[in-house]
Amino acid sequence: MNEILGILSENAKATPAEIAALLGRSEEEVARKTKGMEEAGIIKKYITLIDWEKLEGSYVFAVLELKVALQRKTGYDSVAERIARFSEVDSVRLISGDYDLQVTVKGKSMKEVAFFVAEKIATLEGIQSACTHFVLKTYKEHGVVLEDKQKPKRLVISP
Repeated sequence: MNEILGILSENAKATPAEIAALLGRSEEEVARKTKGMEEAGIIKKYITLIDWEKLEGSYVFAVLELKVALQRKTGYDSVAERIARFSEVDSVRLISGDYDLQVTVKGKSMKEVAFFVAEKIATLEGIQSACTHFVLKTYKEHGVVLEDKQKPKRLVISP
């Protein structure tokens, strides 16, 4: 099962036939296990990694750090679930350290993101403070280096 997940995490377009060939298993077994993992919620979604910085007028991303007042019986879950419902939110994580939640947000401009944070996130019941960090450049995403620099070509020096 973990072998199948490893292949799919590297290439979401890998077919059961390709995975079966790599693992030395039958295509039917791979398809059955993959479908079982989808139904069990282990595989949530197949994604395409996009380098948004290469597209003119694409998205602005920000990472928010939030301090949250604990809710009785639900802990951080109720606040995190409310935040996760916003379409502007890409991810929500419970973290250790000075802040409680880390939220990745996207918008069409810095102003749009700033207003979203000020009007929708910071005003939620249970949010004590918010710190916004705008992403200026992404070097690596989901294990993929986004900008491969060519190695400098050195001239041969001869005496």
